[in-house]
Amino acid sequence: MSKTGIFMANGCEEIEGLTVVDILRRADLEIDMISLNETTSVTGSHQITFLADTVFEDVNFDAYDAIVLPGGMPGTLHLGEHEGVRLVLQKFAREGKLIAAICAAPSVLGAAELLKNKKATCHPGFESKLTGAAFSEDAVVRDGNIITSRGMGTAIDFALAIAKYFKGDAAVADLKQKLVYLH
Repeated sequence: MSKTGIFMANGCEEIEGLTVVDILRRADLEIDMISLNETTSVTGSHQITFLADTVFEDVNFDAYDAIVLPGGMPGTLHLGEHEGVRLVLQKFAREGKLIAAICAAPSVLGAAELLKNKKATCHPGFESKLTGAAFSEDAVVRDGNIITSRGMGTAIDFALAIAKYFKGDAAVADLKQKLVYLH
């Protein structure tokens, strides 16, 4: 079974993070919420506090097949400031593992130089931070092992794209039916 880690920093956009967790678990994919804080407690950008599954320092990233970065402010800034996040992303890129980012978080991929010669999208206003990427206004963009998305309103489509990466079209069609997702 594929295993995904999602980085949760204080100030993350709750919907972008928790929607991915919910949908991937419904798709029978293993996903761990990984707190960048010293504790598992995370407070999102809209003051919703939730518990992550583990903390960054306790994770063996070799056991993971994908990393997801939710956006939100100042959560995206915390992702970008965390040296360990950058190192994990660069390692995953070298190994061809899936990296997915939504909203402002694709800017972290740009800063880590992971978007060169890739097609990508992001929240409006962050386009210049997608260093080396060909910008797209599509809701979700997949280019090889990189999936990016625009923001909170595209969170379900983003999560479904991650599920599709691992489980395929038929599994996602079944999941959409169970979710009564009519798009």
